[in-house]
Formats: sequence, C-alpha cells, structure tokens
Amino acid sequence: MTDTAPETWSVAGRTFTSRLIVGTGKYADYAQNAAAAEAAGAEIVTVAVRRVNLTDPNQPMLVDYVKPDRFTFLPNTAGCFTGEDAVRTLRLAREAGGWSLVKLEVLSNTAHLYPDMVETLRALDMLIKDGFDVMVYCTDDVVMAKRLEDAGAAAIMPAAAPIGSGLGIQNEVNVRLIVEQAKVPVLVDAGVGTASDATRAMELGCNA
Repeated sequence: MTDTAPETWSVAGRTFTSRLIVGTGKYADYAQNAAAAEAAGAEIVTVAVRRVNLTDPNQPMLVDYVKPDRFTFLPNTAGCFTGEDAVRTLRLAREAGGWSLVKLEVLSNTAHLYPDMVETLRALDMLIKDGFDVMVYCTDDVVMAKRLEDAGAAAIMPAAAPIGSGLGIQNEVNVRLIVEQAKVPVLVDAGVGTASDATRAMELGCNA
C-alpha cells in the first residue's frame, strides 16, 4: 500500500491543500471563529479589515485567536464602494500585519452586493502597481474575468449568486468558461449554500 500525496493548489506562489476558505465575520466572538476555522481544516481565512480588530491591543484582537502562523490571512475590502477606499483599506492591512496577498471586492450597492466591475478593475490596477497579490471578487462575466487576469489578478473569484443568498451556482456555463480560459486559480465566491454547491464548483474545475 502506498501513500498518496494530497492534491494541492497554488496562488501567488503559495501552496495549499484545503480548498475551503473560511471567513471571520458573523461569529459570536473570535474564539468561536478560531474553533470553526480549525474544525473546517481551513488554511486561509478572509479578514474583513473594516470589521475586525487588527490594531487595538486594548480590545480583543483577531490575531490572538486566529493565529497568523497557523492560517494564511487574506485581508479583504468588504464594505468598500470605491476603488480608492479599497486600496486605502488594503494598505492599512499591510501596515498592520505585513499581508500582501489580498482579496479585492468593490461593491456596487447595498441591495444585492454585486461588485462594481469598473471600480474593481481600476482598484486592481492601483494595487498591482503597489506590489499586492490580488485575488478578485467579480461577477461571472467571462470577458471581464479575462480582463482582470490580463491586468494582473492572482486569482479570479466569480460570484455564484448574491452574497448571503445561499442559492448556489446560478450560471454554470459562465463559471465553466471562466475556468477554461483562466491561467490563474478560479474560486467560486458568494452564494454557496450547501456542501453540494461546493462540490459542483469543483466539478466545474474551480480550485476552491
């Protein structure tokens, strides 16, 4: 009997085994967040920079519970609606923790939380020039996904459905086309409601 090495995937020169990325919002406290990340076997945790404490030692800090030496932190720009706001937020994250691998999301409005792709592309250009490795939350527009990759995105993260909807992958054809054309990782982001939704993303060729 021979041991089989686990399958891996890589982004921006970093290699991972787990294909599940865990968030750091909506938990009762940071201890619960850390327990959930451990139980899930996750290696990457997204960090909503505007919503968690990364800098005030007089208050509970995320890094005291979700350890940066155990998990790869992926700072994101949740709650940002302009390119400038997103860039400013990620620069603050880099100052706080030295993180250069980041997730960019620039939202269009508060009703459906779909990304504003014009602002997203503009912010991506600024971040690339500033030395960041950028994973990009985007719509499932095949043409725009290619433009993001051509602009230097480290990974493409198309929305399966509106954030928080749990509706699953609504446009499998587009997701498959994005995967087929991409030379960088593709990760389905938003709208995944069940384990079977995540499995379907893998079947379509997504990395996570």
